[in-house]
Amino acid sequence: MPPIPVSKLAPASLPAMPAVPGVRLGAAEAAIRYKGRVDVVMAEMPPGTTVAGVLTRTKCPSAPVDWCRAALKGGKARAVVVNAGNANAFTGKLGADAARRTAEAAAKALGCKAREVFLASTGVIGEPLPDEKIRAALPALRARLSPAPWADAARGIMTTDTYPKAATRTARIGDATVTINGIIKGSGMIAPDMGTMLGFVFTDAKLPAAVLQTLLSRSTETTFNCMTVDGDTSTSDTVLLFATGAARHKRITRAADPALKDFRAKLHDILHELCQLVVKDGEGIEKLITINVSGAVSTRSAKRLGLAIANSPLVKTAIAGEDANWGRIVMAVGKAGEPADRDKLSIRIGGVQVAKKGLRVPDYDEAPVNAHMKGRDIVIDVDIGLGRGKATVWTCDLTHGYIDINGSYRT
Repeated sequence: MPPIPVSKLAPASLPAMPAVPGVRLGAAEAAIRYKGRVDVVMAEMPPGTTVAGVLTRTKCPSAPVDWCRAALKGGKARAVVVNAGNANAFTGKLGADAARRTAEAAAKALGCKAREVFLASTGVIGEPLPDEKIRAALPALRARLSPAPWADAARGIMTTDTYPKAATRTARIGDATVTINGIIKGSGMIAPDMGTMLGFVFTDAKLPAAVLQTLLSRSTETTFNCMTVDGDTSTSDTVLLFATGAARHKRITRAADPALKDFRAKLHDILHELCQLVVKDGEGIEKLITINVSGAVSTRSAKRLGLAIANSPLVKTAIAGEDANWGRIVMAVGKAGEPADRDKLSIRIGGVQVAKKGLRVPDYDEAPVNAHMKGRDIVIDVDIGLGRGKATVWTCDLTHGYIDINGSYRT
């Protein structure tokens, strides 16, 4: 596969990532598929660490997704092992055995239960995972884990990503300050249910697994489940949230505890930032598209309408071509299968009203819209005119670069 140019929307650099008390991590080169780069990542957490997760709803999940789904029932974690280059998906018993052996090897190195080791794999579907390469790399990798190498870990989980992705926040829980760090990978095969590929978030907060799960699930609905690159849900989509419990703060037993107000907000912030980093690295991307839907009959309906627009190849290619063809937005609203009334529909592009209550505005001047379409950040506002439901969805344009990347993915 030829080198992929770095996305034009890539940030200038990774943020400075502080240590998360209790978390040690690192990356190694196992040559699973890639040569001359790290492709296995391991993070170790102390005993007592709790975990929550959101996983793909695909009916063809990978072996690591199946493993994580079962392991999450225990609510405890000591490690996560991630590999790039092979998804270990559609691999049957071979894949399940490879996942089990990897978890058992990591557990032996850590002195913990295999079900306290979480797994994630990304890459080509349908090829057996050479887990012996991962297992061979684990002892030396574990020996050199440290609190610092977040950048190495972010790079180690990349596939068609053109840049590593990470974000950090601090939050208050009562009188204590806690850290939240996250890394994520994703570039293509990105759509809701739950709409990313692999993401890992770590905090030193002391929170029960059930509380973590509620917080993560709620924030996922307005972040990862509101983004799409190509409308394709991966076999491997996984986001895991780990809490080491190293911080000293009041005991928390419920997600609605007022003491979690700042933590809830900062967790949502970091997931939103990670979500944006994925969309800005969409395969072949030239433009980030934000779609704000209002006036729908419900929030759920607004999200579905937004995704109908965001996933339309006609809308995405028009924006790639910098063509202010707002008729394609009308088309996408009409096909969504959600309540809509042609004669109440209004549309703005870049803040400019182009249509109002079912008609093009009489004094419509396309010049400022054309100017907006030439930028990197495209904003579309759609008012359905039927209710108070609203949602925001993020996507990107569809360029020939997407074809170039995916047409040669296995070569």
